[in-house]
Amino acid sequence: KFAMVAPDVQIEDGKGTILISSEEGETEANNHRKLSDFGIRNGTRLQADDFLQDYTLLINVLHSEDLEKDVEFEVVGDAPERIGPKPSEPTSRNISNGSDDGAQPSTSTGNQQ
Repeated sequence: KFAMVAPDVQIEDGKGTILISSEEGETEANNHRKLSDFGIRNGTRLQADDFLQDYTLLINVLHSEDLEKDVEFEVVGDAPERIGPKPSEPTSRNISNGSDDGAQPSTSTGNQQ
């Protein structure tokens, strides 16, 4: 729903409880668990960061009995304006011959014997 590529999601509980990690396998054991298993209830706040897209969402979990049949959750609020990978940063220095060490060709004119 949030179009995140590599999210890290944690509970804003002061403990830093991580629900989803972008590190492969780190939170795989959480996949079968319910939110209530983590103490997430009405009013809980989650923070979702996607470093690859450079955006963060704060998610307020609100319980509702008014969802349509077979609807597990509903997203309400402002959607992120820009979704997609971060644009690559322009390089500000010129690189010649694959080297960026600043070496320049010799211009000395010494006496040759």
